[in-house]
Amino acid sequence: MTVIRIVAAVVVDDHGRLLVVRKRGTTAFMQPGGKLEPGESPVDALSREVREELGVGVTDVQELGHHTAIAANEPGHSVAADLFLVGLDGEPQIAAEIEEMAWIDPQAPGDIELAPLTRDTVLQFARIS
Repeated sequence: MTVIRIVAAVVVDDHGRLLVVRKRGTTAFMQPGGKLEPGESPVDALSREVREELGVGVTDVQELGHHTAIAANEPGHSVAADLFLVGLDGEPQIAAEIEEMAWIDPQAPGDIELAPLTRDTVLQFARIS
């Protein structure tokens, strides 16, 4: 199985809701973030991806470790993700390849389709942050 190295932002608002996004042409919601570019540090990649996808910067970056999961949108692939709990320096707006954005209750996300990394790992972090 091919491994895709990514960074992902875990954003929880003042009401305890988790921010998830859905990329154009896909069905699963996931964290903002994406692939690292050559020579880029994980934090630099995170800052770049969040600015591209949501038009805002990240603040209060806290590492949540390295996690793996089946890739949501690329069959036969898995993701190796560096997760970061972050704040945002403004109001997020969908941009770049993001088609939809939602704030979900991590205790009761409902019937929204979540990427495996979000469903199996991120929700647990969101519940305790």
